[in-house]
Amino acid sequence: MRQLVGHLVVDAADRALGAHLARARADGYRLNINLLGEAVLGEREAASRVRRTIDLVGRPDVDYVSIKVSSLVSQISTWDTPGTLARVRRRLRPLYRAALEHGAFVNLDMEEYRDLELTLEVFTAILGEPEFASLEAGIVLQAYLPDAPAAFERLVAFATERVDAGGAPIKVRLVKGANLAMERVEADLHGWQQAPHVTKADTDATYVRILDRALTPEVARVARIGVAGHNLYHLALAHLLATRRGVTGAMDVEMLQGMAPAASRAVRDTVGSVLLYTPVVARGDFDVAISYLVRRLEENAAPENYLHQALTPGGETEAEARFLASIEEAATAPTAPRRDGTRPAPAPESVLVSFANAPDSDPAVTWVREAAEAALMAEPDLAVTAPELTSTAQVDAAVERARSLAGAWGTLPGRERALVLADVAERIEARRMDLLAVMAHEAGKTVAEADPEVSEAVDFARYYARAAAELGNGAGAEGGSSLEPWPVTLVTPPWNFPVAIAAGGVLAALAAGSAVVMKPSPSATRCGELVADLVRDALAGAGFDPDLLQVVRVPENEVGRHLIAHDGVDQVVLTGALETARLFAGWRVDRPGGPRVYAETSGKNAIIVTPSADLDLAVADVARSAFGHAGQKCSAASLVILVGSVGRSRRFHDQLLDSVRSLRVGVPDDLGTGMGPVVEPPSGKLLRVLTRLDRGESWALEPRQLTTQEIVGTWGSGAARWAGRLWTPGIRSGVRPGSWFHRTECFGPVLGVMRAETLEEAIEWQNAVAFGLTGGLHSLDPDEIALWLDWVEVGNAYLNRGITGAVVQRQPFGGWKGSVMGPGAKAGGPHYVPQLTRVAPHPGGSSGSSGAGSESLREAAEQMLAGTDVTNLPAEENTLRYRPVPRLLVRLSEHGSVADLEQVLAGARVLGVPEVRISLDRVHADARSGVGSLAVVVEDENELAARLPRLGDVRVRWLGGSGESAPPALWRAALAVEVGAGATIIDAECGSDARAELHRLVREQAVSRTRHRYGHLHP
Repeated sequence: MRQLVGHLVVDAADRALGAHLARARADGYRLNINLLGEAVLGEREAASRVRRTIDLVGRPDVDYVSIKVSSLVSQISTWDTPGTLARVRRRLRPLYRAALEHGAFVNLDMEEYRDLELTLEVFTAILGEPEFASLEAGIVLQAYLPDAPAAFERLVAFATERVDAGGAPIKVRLVKGANLAMERVEADLHGWQQAPHVTKADTDATYVRILDRALTPEVARVARIGVAGHNLYHLALAHLLATRRGVTGAMDVEMLQGMAPAASRAVRDTVGSVLLYTPVVARGDFDVAISYLVRRLEENAAPENYLHQALTPGGETEAEARFLASIEEAATAPTAPRRDGTRPAPAPESVLVSFANAPDSDPAVTWVREAAEAALMAEPDLAVTAPELTSTAQVDAAVERARSLAGAWGTLPGRERALVLADVAERIEARRMDLLAVMAHEAGKTVAEADPEVSEAVDFARYYARAAAELGNGAGAEGGSSLEPWPVTLVTPPWNFPVAIAAGGVLAALAAGSAVVMKPSPSATRCGELVADLVRDALAGAGFDPDLLQVVRVPENEVGRHLIAHDGVDQVVLTGALETARLFAGWRVDRPGGPRVYAETSGKNAIIVTPSADLDLAVADVARSAFGHAGQKCSAASLVILVGSVGRSRRFHDQLLDSVRSLRVGVPDDLGTGMGPVVEPPSGKLLRVLTRLDRGESWALEPRQLTTQEIVGTWGSGAARWAGRLWTPGIRSGVRPGSWFHRTECFGPVLGVMRAETLEEAIEWQNAVAFGLTGGLHSLDPDEIALWLDWVEVGNAYLNRGITGAVVQRQPFGGWKGSVMGPGAKAGGPHYVPQLTRVAPHPGGSSGSSGAGSESLREAAEQMLAGTDVTNLPAEENTLRYRPVPRLLVRLSEHGSVADLEQVLAGARVLGVPEVRISLDRVHADARSGVGSLAVVVEDENELAARLPRLGDVRVRWLGGSGESAPPALWRAALAVEVGAGATIIDAECGSDARAELHRLVREQAVSRTRHRYGHLHP
């Protein structure tokens, strides 16, 4: 690779670089040196990059360097432009001083749209300092941005004022833009308009527009223009304009090192000099030049690019036509920013038939940042308003109120319920900034963490609205059966996602036709109340009783238990700890039909990194996944498992430490905070993991609690309330397989490092926990990816990306093993709302009809196993697929149907369930002859219940008569299974379509895979 592209990227070694510079001068070229290096993920590398650039400036043979803002500091917060600006200026001043001392030129490069405003601010602010009044320095503008003409005028105004005050002129390097692919990827993933022009014609026209303005005596007096590119038509135009207007002394022609060298020689011979943009890289870091090379090669290979056209038969004719069009359209090309932060509201009816994710707020837009800052500074009222139920009689009244309203709501056409949810989405969107403020001040969430949560809440409202419409008025979604609502659902959301999960649970239950009682987390009550207020307002606005959703607080005593176990509460939707789920289920286990606790619980999640990974990307994703929201996400990465040479890689080790050590720990109402507080002063498991090591472990980075003095000294006396809750992140090395930290969820800002020799060993460790929520793999090897996808035991599997931040429909969320209680339909997925309904009994009993031929059943199974991606995002695969349960026990009870047994076994066969056992009531003992070699036990319910705890993590498919449920003894036995959340019992009635039964024999898995590198899409 080095030999192949050595003419494009120069070796940074002193001798090699010196020889290259000397040859370039001898050939009549000047060089603009851009020092490449590993990704700037931490302050050590940022400081090193600046120091090495200063060393370049100090060389007598270097007079021109480029550096971008994202290389100056690691912790760039687009939300916090003033804070980032201050940090960048501190880092940039020594470089500008070196440039003054040595007479060198420093150019501020531009790459990503989100850095446009920051780069402009940095450039004008630092050159506005008296110390640098005599320094001539430059900045890049990208013509593919419609924002560029206004930015140019802003720079001209600054330069005019500066020159008139006796200062030096500035320089603007005008490029067309080489980051289009990544800008498109970012726009697609966030639901934004792409920042660059949609057409190359508009880019070319904007380029000409700025050229025409720059090459005038008025502007040339204060700003030099660097005309950068390889389109010979545009370079010739610039040269002719400059010559005719007498401003050739204020124009440089700039081209890329090694790109079309014959063209650069011809231009040099015509205009007298060419400045070559020249990336240099240390020999040991050559791999980091790949991103630069990909961008350049993809840009120049595009059919609309001049270099491509120049080498294509007939291309010159097209190039000439495009050039002439760019002149004609220069005055009319769009100049309004394409990203303006607005969100067009969909029509309510459209929400019922199609779904699109809500865009996150765009912090690159000035008014969005200002709105967020104003919201945080407003100090929201956190006084709770929900009644506290202090007696069992008050609980009874609340439940009875819900049941009195449930009937009318549940019998509505699904479309009417859906329209209410669509209205809720608009109300949540309208209160986005209020929700951000409450989450920050009550739950300790940073704006960068809270804003996507509001988007998720909006998504839940719209996605479940469509689900309600599809359910119809009890219409069958279970293959010939009909679904009917449970009257009352209790929703108990957590404190760590107090808006999105509260909204998701409440709205799914309402969509399913239930009345809802919500018990928000005591640590985030106001967040839950605000969500509930919006739902209640929408209900009232549509003419329904707002008490279809009641918000209550209960103490954690017999009153709270009475609510959870209440006979009038048909089902409980919980997101919380596994211990809480088991506790709730234990309180409800003797109810007819079992506990009906549907829980998303804990996770002990790991990311595996193999030697074939993009290590820069892996480090960034590991750090983000481990320490976002202070590690207090059930999906957070608690472990990173390094395979083979990665475990011995000094570069990976140093980058990870540098990245994590550089995180800005702070209070949540500081827009520059990278990691906020934990929810409460640590105790128990979290305190242990923050302060104690186990045998063989050591601190690669020891966490530390910020003192009250530090907090108040930095953020003022009002920040003292966060004392005890602000900790720096920790990394513990040498975590052993089977150790306490390997297997225990700790829910905080500590990452453990394990080292495996092989990928197979790493997968074994990743799976060797009681949980199965999220997991990741960083590898570019297709064989490694295939192996991992075959064996990883998680509900959400992520490839070459972070493992947090699941998005509704794209990555429906929910786990396996101890990370779930209940059948396991994923939140934000197609089966979640139907899961909260019940199959209405058949008037004539269970049908027992297969309803599908074996070939049809096999095709349905193959499609389920392969999965589907309904998102159609070019840069990201999001496949929802189904994996057969590893162990299935089919119980045919006394009143069950042998035809139902045959239907279940047919489904298990086509799905490939690895282990199937059968339990037959004695009245069906003869059925053992029809099941082949499968293990069969003839027993009664009590005998099965006695042995069930010994069977471990097993899916029990219980088959009874019409309207019959599994007996309480069996539910108690299932809960006694010590593994994870206990055994899972499915006792729903078989429908008439055998294909519907397949869903009861599988686990859902969402696979999300990054499908690009540096914006270049994988084939």
